[in-house]
Amino acid sequence: MTDTPLRFGFVCVQNAGRSQMSAAFAERERVRRGLEDEVEILTGGTDPADEVHPEVVEAMAELDIDLSDRVPQAVSDDELNGCTVVATMGCSTLELDADVAVRDWALDDPHGQSVERVREIRDEIEERVADLFDEFTDETTA
Repeated sequence: MTDTPLRFGFVCVQNAGRSQMSAAFAERERVRRGLEDEVEILTGGTDPADEVHPEVVEAMAELDIDLSDRVPQAVSDDELNGCTVVATMGCSTLELDADVAVRDWALDDPHGQSVERVREIRDEIEERVADLFDEFTDETTA
């Protein structure tokens, strides 16, 4: 176990859909795995929207995850450079330090999509977040 917590960053342009879902799944995964003291989660956007997209709030509510009170936030390269890994959503032009692992998930933007399509994107994000935890938490506990 390291003294420095793992820090996962989830970024998209508006921080109103994919990155919000990713952060919410990461928060849930952190609790499920008992890693509350070992994993920090950061989410933000390069040009934040005014609110989380309503179709995203609806799709996440189906899984008993409430995003209705979340507000999109800006995030800086400096903040992201403090992360162990940063997952971008296929819309990023970030230039981060070489020691930050970057995963570009290239996910469709859920904004304006049908609820069925948003569910597909949501489910893919849920799987990718679990995989990220498998990859990075196994390294620290091995």
